[in-house]
Amino acid sequence: MSQNKRAELVENALPLFYRNGFHATGMDLVAKETGVSKTSIYKHFRTKEELILAVLRLRDESFRNWLCRKMEEMADTPAGQLLVMFDILEQWFLEDSFRGCMFIKASAEFQDQGDAINLHAFEHKRLLEEHFRTLAEQANASNPSQLARELLLLKEGAIVLAAMSHTTAPAKQAKQVAQILMADLA
Repeated sequence: MSQNKRAELVENALPLFYRNGFHATGMDLVAKETGVSKTSIYKHFRTKEELILAVLRLRDESFRNWLCRKMEEMADTPAGQLLVMFDILEQWFLEDSFRGCMFIKASAEFQDQGDAINLHAFEHKRLLEEHFRTLAEQANASNPSQLARELLLLKEGAIVLAAMSHTTAPAKQAKQVAQILMADLA
């Protein structure tokens, strides 16, 4: 299997894992849905966990790029970008394909603290928090690290509640709290 075929496999496996979960998606289903034989899959990924890590890497890169790009497009200031994030989440929650956060799901299914999948899921959140901290610093927040952590908590809570309630309301509610937290930046 070429690198292009490998990349295509990862791209096609991502929605399967996102929709069905990691443990519920067996390699037989991956082979059937992607049109790639299990033999070919195992030539590039020694284990299902290696494929999951590749899927998570792709999701991490695409999600963070999407979110950061949208934040920059929709707001001119660092503080504005932090607030508009919740409007972007609301748009995401409206998508028919929205099924919550793939990284929260991964962490829930691979809970061992030392598991590579669990560690990668947390790294995604750490990178988002780092971006939020940079924006908070640029917005002259008095405690950028604390604000970044609080906004991350709001973001994650909104995603979980939106997935569970099947409504977009958590995005608006989280934004209202974020506005209170960021009142001194206005």
